[in-house]
Amino acid sequence: MQKLAVKTPAKINWFLNIIGVREDGYHAIESLMQSVSLYDTIEFHHADALSLESDLAVPLNDNLVYRAASLLKKQGSYRNGATIRLEKKIPVGAGLGGGSSDAACTLSSLNSLWGLGLTGKDLYALASQIGSDVPFFLNGPSAFVEGRGELITPIAMRSSVILLLAKPPQSVSTAWAYSAFDQKGVDKESSMPEKAAGKFELTKKPVDIKLFCQALEEKDFTFLDRLIVNDLEALVYERYPAVREIRHRLKEMGAAVSSMSGSGSAVFGVFADREKAKKAAGAMSPYWCEVVETLI
Repeated sequence: MQKLAVKTPAKINWFLNIIGVREDGYHAIESLMQSVSLYDTIEFHHADALSLESDLAVPLNDNLVYRAASLLKKQGSYRNGATIRLEKKIPVGAGLGGGSSDAACTLSSLNSLWGLGLTGKDLYALASQIGSDVPFFLNGPSAFVEGRGELITPIAMRSSVILLLAKPPQSVSTAWAYSAFDQKGVDKESSMPEKAAGKFELTKKPVDIKLFCQALEEKDFTFLDRLIVNDLEALVYERYPAVREIRHRLKEMGAAVSSMSGSGSAVFGVFADREKAKKAAGAMSPYWCEVVETLI
């Protein structure tokens, strides 16, 4: 095998509940993640050294693809390298997991290209070192995610839905969003006693994931609209009003459900069919838009 070309999917968070702050400083979450048909493309070619070609204005050592490749090379004691070409279509800073998906793809693809023979467990351990969303993309296309993102329970979905993704020009830093959540220290549904350094404990009821998935399978969006919550949404709205505007416009144009994905700034709207989603996309100028479907 001399080269590989792989498409890497984006994801949405059907909901995002922040349970609290862990002792290691990371946030404990609950989320239902599902991959969607929006893809980056990565090509991997055998080479003497490791290099990355991309139009992203990101320092090489901060690029998750390069970090994943470097970590795998070290773990597998591989002497040579690879030329990696990354073509981005998933917007950055959107809460769609593009960088994490690319990193997971890099781990699995180079493991094959280099013939390292690392197990799924080995790759999972490496993925957890790179980023909180990376393990999901080794276990998709849909899963219930807990902990800091490392506890993955794959969920089989039997039906797909049409989504319109929309994003304002502004991107949202995940680190900023969680920091702002800590500083706010107030839950929209129940009081949260504040702790030192802005940290706190939550007393939320756990999500009934079976009930949620059943409603999603049955496309009972009236019920789902009451269940879907993103604990970072209100904070992002406050700083980036365009995100709130997108969500309202999607609902006005017929989205049965609309919510921000992850830490934003992308918002998804669920539509009855592709034509209705395309029509809504045409009215969303000047925002970036893409009609996709959930992967099952």
